[in-house]
Amino acid sequence: MKKNNHKIDLLPIVEDIVALDPMMRFMAIIDLKGNISEAIMKKGKTSLKSQKEEEHFCKQVAIRRKIRQQFDKSLGPVNYVHIERQKVTQIVLYPKRKTVYVTMEPNMDIKRKLKLIELIRKKTTNL
Repeated sequence: MKKNNHKIDLLPIVEDIVALDPMMRFMAIIDLKGNISEAIMKKGKTSLKSQKEEEHFCKQVAIRRKIRQQFDKSLGPVNYVHIERQKVTQIVLYPKRKTVYVTMEPNMDIKRKLKLIELIRKKTTNL
């Protein structure tokens, strides 16, 4: 999975995660500054945000990560962030050097969502 310059090829990871479940919508790997390193929309799904909105959202994800890290010493690090919206479920995970952002359909069973979170965590733990 590593390219010649020792960077991980993120596209196979993103494709693999989006393929985990038919109700997955979108997957992005974001650097610590909020730039999208790799992203993919599941075939047959349409984005609920414009590209500009998506980029802005990813910048905000990076800012919120920094804010949450201020409480790591007293509360422990964040395992994941789970946001339920009317039109979409958003999940954010924090591997060491990247941030993982996924969206899925909101009407998915919570046990199924938790199982997906665990699978995503395992697949992205080295990022």
